Amino acid sequence: MREALIEAQSLSRIYRHGETEVVALASANFVLDRRDRIALVGRSGCGKTTLLHLMAALDTPTGGVIDWPALGSPDTLLPAKISLVFQTPSLLDPLTVSENVALPLLMADAADSEDCAGNIERAVAAALATFGLEALAQKLPEELSGGQMQRVAMARATVGRPLVILADEPTGQLDQATGQALLDALIAHLADTPTALVIATHDPSVSERMNTIWRMERGVLTEAEPTGRRT
Repeated sequence: MREALIEAQSLSRIYRHGETEVVALASANFVLDRRDRIALVGRSGCGKTTLLHLMAALDTPTGGVIDWPALGSPDTLLPAKISLVFQTPSLLDPLTVSENVALPLLMADAADSEDCAGNIERAVAAALATFGLEALAQKLPEELSGGQMQRVAMARATVGRPLVILADEPTGQLDQATGQALLDALIAHLADTPTALVIATHDPSVSERMNTIWRMERGVLTEAEPTGRRT
């Protein structure tokens, strides 16, 4: 059964720099349902990041409407219902790997009881194991490679079991083997969940793993294009 998590009509975002207008997104229409696996493809600067930020309610549209029918109001989305994986490293330097991964759970719950703290510890341990990070649990971000930091960011995005994961070029700074391993772990982890996944990418080896492709060119989002894959 299909259930809309995010839907938009005539969604647009225009940035103004003095007298100049830059159309980052032009009149986009889309529906994101549970279990969707979307590759958002297009060249750098075509508007992919803008669209992800609008979907996560990190940005405000200039025109049109965006709604989260099954998720609630925009101020309740992050990080419990929607997780965003940024293109560049986004870990907090003073925190260990385990502490970084625990952040979404700590933000969602005060963790002021022994039972709650134990649940968070177990959830973090499971997320670290999913992405092969157990040995790095007490490391600081400055001690990690770029690939390790991206795996930690992905563990943090999945630990709270959100209904939507938005990933902005998660393999863009990784070599082919590391990127595919990260994608393997993520897809396997989400296999039996209702979570929808949207990955912005310009890498065909990533987009072909999804079941639908959204194409963007100069801020214009085209209709969904099925890849033939099933989830």
